[in-house]
Amino acid sequence: MTTTSAPVSGQLLGYARVSTTAQDESLQLDALAAAGAERVFTDRITGSVLDRPGLDELLAYCRSGDTIVVYSLSRLSRSTRDLLRLADELAARGVGLRSLTEPVDTSTSSPYGQFTLSLLGALAELERGILRERTRDGVAAARARGRVGGRRPVDPSKVSAAADLVAAGRSVAEAAKIVGLGRSTLYRALRDDRHETVPT
Repeated sequence: MTTTSAPVSGQLLGYARVSTTAQDESLQLDALAAAGAERVFTDRITGSVLDRPGLDELLAYCRSGDTIVVYSLSRLSRSTRDLLRLADELAARGVGLRSLTEPVDTSTSSPYGQFTLSLLGALAELERGILRERTRDGVAAARARGRVGGRRPVDPSKVSAAADLVAAGRSVAEAAKIVGLGRSTLYRALRDDRHETVPT
């Protein structure tokens, strides 16, 4: 992960997102206002959707020295990998990132915010490593049972991305459509990975 010195003082810019029209962003907006956000950008859309106009507008607006503040990191990203990619992009631009509910604040010289992001990165890499190892073990076990041919291997990165979506509350069918896998293929991949029944 990119590490930079804390950005100089600039604007405090808020970002709020709710997933459905039934949800109310008042909690996030009130917290951002109390934190001193000078301008708040919003999206009313699920985090799994690639097109987030409010976030895109915020990223185009912010400048070096500014700090983006969110109520929770989950409001900002679709997955841990997406969060780390965005954090790297902001750090390279000299823009800080602060969460009001997690110990993350890269706008100061405190090492804790950067440590938390680094820890998230390490956990994401561990998850990918475990998935790759299980995939290799599954292939080896299939070959030992004489099942050398058969189905094409499933892209582990797609399975991992879909697992993130399911963990965030999406159904397996929705996650499969978003990442471009067949529903039955994803069910099977998640079941084999978790060794348990996968919820719909």
